Amino acid sequence: MLALCLAAALPGLTGTAVAAGWEEKLYNPVPLPDDVILPLPCDGAMAFRKVVVPSGGPLDDYQVTIGGSDAAQGYAEASRQVQIAGSFADGKAKRYILMAKYEVSELQYQALTAETCPTPSMKGRMAQGSVSWIDAVAFADKYSLWLRAHAKDRLPHDGDEAGFVRLPTETEWEFAARGGGAVSPADFQERLFPMPEGLGAYVWYGGSQSANGKPQLTGLLKPNPLGLHDILGNLDEIVLDPFRASKLGRLHGQAGGFVVRGGNYLTAEADIRSAYRQEVPYYQGEGPRRVKTTGFRLVVAGPVITSPARLKEIQAAWQGLGSVSKADAVKPDPLAGKAAEDPIDELGIITKAAESPAMKARLEKLGLTLRQNIAERDEQRDRSARTTLRLGAFLGQKLRDDGHAVAGLRDIVKRRQASAPDEERTRSMAEQLKTDEAALTDNLKYYADTVIGTAGNYSADTIAKQAEILTVELNSLGLSSLVPLLKKHIEHISRYQKDGKVSRSQWLDDWSKF
Repeated sequence: MLALCLAAALPGLTGTAVAAGWEEKLYNPVPLPDDVILPLPCDGAMAFRKVVVPSGGPLDDYQVTIGGSDAAQGYAEASRQVQIAGSFADGKAKRYILMAKYEVSELQYQALTAETCPTPSMKGRMAQGSVSWIDAVAFADKYSLWLRAHAKDRLPHDGDEAGFVRLPTETEWEFAARGGGAVSPADFQERLFPMPEGLGAYVWYGGSQSANGKPQLTGLLKPNPLGLHDILGNLDEIVLDPFRASKLGRLHGQAGGFVVRGGNYLTAEADIRSAYRQEVPYYQGEGPRRVKTTGFRLVVAGPVITSPARLKEIQAAWQGLGSVSKADAVKPDPLAGKAAEDPIDELGIITKAAESPAMKARLEKLGLTLRQNIAERDEQRDRSARTTLRLGAFLGQKLRDDGHAVAGLRDIVKRRQASAPDEERTRSMAEQLKTDEAALTDNLKYYADTVIGTAGNYSADTIAKQAEILTVELNSLGLSSLVPLLKKHIEHISRYQKDGKVSRSQWLDDWSKF
């Protein structure tokens, strides 16, 4: 009978220790302070990492580009834009899912599927291969049910709903594999996540210099920027979605077999890439298809509609998509009096007044199309606003650093001109000071143009909302030092929006004192 013994003392949502049961090295050989540990049957445990996604409102999501540029693999891996959002709130402007830090090991797999509890051993830390998509889904289901029965308070919650365990979607998997918000947008688009110590330090691939034709224990190599081990190589990883071929910019409509990602211990070094994506049939012969190179890792996610209050938030957000007017815009009686301020509202009024069912249907379709186009425009505006705000923060940092350097050089030149005005070194430093002062002036002009452009192109509400999301991005990238600079930059924008004064000297003085 399947043993369902709970650890004598369960950890909190974060923490790396289990008071009783398996040694930590068997389920989390490379512990980090912010790991999330969930219990397993047989006094076991599984380590997870937060995958954070910037997010504001209930229908906000985060657009990224996944896939690759290899023409030979274009049928499966062509680049396309996708959207991702997290299941659980983590502050005002971000949400997250939990992703398993390691591939599911043989020990963890047996703890949920064997008739009796397995004996903990280092050998059991081998990644579990030879599983089908059905096996992986069944394992996730068993784990969800066990957690809800024995450790529901350890699961993250959203509203009234506790999280559940499942396979990652393709978008979730690739977002995490590329490094998510912990890497720059440019690094996110690269073939591999940043590997300063070389591929062999992070990935088990085919060849005697790496895996040598054998699967490896989990967690022996370095993690990716999100702290995930073996996300590329070792075992192919099963995802939730069925395979669809790629078309230009999107996936084809036919759903096929299941998808494995990341490559395995037999994959050639040259073929290791974040976009690696292969179709596998669900069945082989008379049973499910199981291959020794195929394994999986899990995520903890949650439902979209978690409470009546959440449903109302989503409905309100959906109604607001594509709106171009304030909530209190004039909404007159059909075809009488003043036209509505919002053209979408005006079209809705005309639609309601249409007598022909065919005309009403066409107008309704037109309204949805217009709302979609406006919503897409707003998303582009928001991304552009974040880019502009980030540029302003970087420019402010440069003005601060260059201003300090110029002030220091100015003091040195002043002292030298007083004590040794005719020395060649003094004249050379004075010329350098003129050059640096001119460059500082040019950069201040560029900064002023950025403040004016941002103030004119984006509303205060847009700037405030996108600043929250940008703050999450900067913190995720390890650039938290830029957050105070971002706030100062927004102060300059806000001041200009109020008084219309181009206060270059004041702005430079602010940065010099920063």
